[in-house]
Amino acid sequence: MNDESRDPGLVASAEDRTPAPVRKRPKPGERRVQILQTLAAMLEQPGAERVTTAALAARLEVSEAALYRHFASKAQMFEGLIDFIEQSVFTLINQIIEQGPAAVGDERQASAHQAARIVTMLMQFAEKNPGMTRVMVGDALVFENDRLQQRMNNFFDKLESTLRQTLRPAALAEGSDTPTVDAQVRASALTAFAVGRLQRYARSGFRRLPSEHLDAAVALLV
Repeated sequence: MNDESRDPGLVASAEDRTPAPVRKRPKPGERRVQILQTLAAMLEQPGAERVTTAALAARLEVSEAALYRHFASKAQMFEGLIDFIEQSVFTLINQIIEQGPAAVGDERQASAHQAARIVTMLMQFAEKNPGMTRVMVGDALVFENDRLQQRMNNFFDKLESTLRQTLRPAALAEGSDTPTVDAQVRASALTAFAVGRLQRYARSGFRRLPSEHLDAAVALLV
């Protein structure tokens, strides 16, 4: 049988024989990161309503079942964001502490300056990660599992404890009879100030930056 006698309907062209491009599937770890990045990006939208798994899946162009192959629940997705917040912020805090107080003035000023650097770093982190800010202040955790809000409460408790330890040398340098108590009062005030700034940032649609007049405001507290 020669070529001319073949059924033209059974002869594939070179173009037909070219395999269709195969969509590269991300590795399991890469998909987890992609899901968390997309969730954080959705939280960055000013006035965004509660993010559903259906909306998240649609944004990623996958099924909801595909999400649950990487996370057991939506709460676990938020826990992934909280893990990122905790690791990022406290890694930077540890770096500030390891560097020691800046050589500015006396010990009181140096201690206060170090505490101010910690608060400033937290405000800068929030500005770079607005979606994470909504998690920190709890706006994104409304109607979610209670343990998520408890984890953020523990985050700020740990921040306050760190500030108390940082500010105690300042109270001692001032000759305080109760340096731990005085440091606790200032640490509590600084933490409440930081939370207030973060809440204002999130609830203003990310228009009121937490770093606004920050140095002057922190100086009044420390």
